[in-house]
Amino acid sequence: MKTIQKQIFKTLLLLTVFVLAASSCSTTRLTPEQKLERKAASMGGVVINGVIWATRNVDKPGTFAKNLEDAGMLYQWNRDIGWSTTDPLINTNRKTTWNNSLSTDTFWKMLNNPCPVGWRVPTKEEFETLLDRNKVGYERITENGLNGKFTDKTNGSFLFLPAAGSRKSIDGTLYYAGTSGNYWSNTVYEGDETNAYCVGFGTGFADVYNCTRSLGLSIRCVAK
Repeated sequence: MKTIQKQIFKTLLLLTVFVLAASSCSTTRLTPEQKLERKAASMGGVVINGVIWATRNVDKPGTFAKNLEDAGMLYQWNRDIGWSTTDPLINTNRKTTWNNSLSTDTFWKMLNNPCPVGWRVPTKEEFETLLDRNKVGYERITENGLNGKFTDKTNGSFLFLPAAGSRKSIDGTLYYAGTSGNYWSNTVYEGDETNAYCVGFGTGFADVYNCTRSLGLSIRCVAK
């Protein structure tokens, strides 16, 4: 009799452990969206329409700007040398002569990735998810010096992009600072090997364009 009772007790004990384990698994099982949100939180980013975006622009290579409203630095396509967003013109190598040559590579090499570790320059397709008006709202507003606000209509997360302007491809002249924001993608433009896709926004517009690779534009990274 005692043997049977012991066997029943062991069986009940095993069932209890199994139930507790199963319950634990069911409560900790995350949806793909929750996993993405958790990864974004661990990296200090935000999820907008399924993509993890950094909350600040790239400043010096490998670093983010200190504050959300800071412009960071401007970069030429497939290069990891930052240029000032105010005059006088100067780059991270302390040079003051603009390089108006074009990168001839067919992709943005990771060797030239100016984003911090764990981040990279976004693709054209990733920028298009940010501009999907069905899922992401866009407002041209000014808040603490920030100009473009993109809000995920599902999770409420939002992203500010400073309108830092650009530097001209020929001589690096700064223009449209505070008026428009222009950001590089890592995707080449199929119609012209001297261009690559970029995103521009301002009052009443936000869209994908093709830009001369020697332009100096802002960079907003996405998670690898």
